[in-house]
Amino acid sequence: MIDFKNGAIIKLRMDKDSRIGDVAALLVPGERVISSYTALRDYVVFTDKRVISVNVQGITGKKKDYTSLIYNKISAFSVETAGVLDLDSELEIYLSGLGKVRFEFTGGSDIVAIGQAIAANTF
Repeated sequence: MIDFKNGAIIKLRMDKDSRIGDVAALLVPGERVISSYTALRDYVVFTDKRVISVNVQGITGKKKDYTSLIYNKISAFSVETAGVLDLDSELEIYLSGLGKVRFEFTGGSDIVAIGQAIAANTF
């Protein structure tokens, strides 16, 4: 799902069905989920410590690939909030040794809370 070579855009919408239960076993003690977003079958969960990207594979969707992007490995990030006519918001993160990942969110996303969590863990 995450393409580090091309800085791919991942269009995400707020997850109404909340797939947070799928990643609960991956969370460390004290880690708090901020929000989750879907992109077709795949989804992304933002916590107060990292981004967990879930790539759903196979016909049945039982096989999943989990990728964690830890906030303290981010060397720079950019947050673009939604406007009046442009309701989408964007997050670009630059990871040491890996490259750039860009997320694009549909309207109604709390991009500011995600930016605050990243900033709190990169200092």
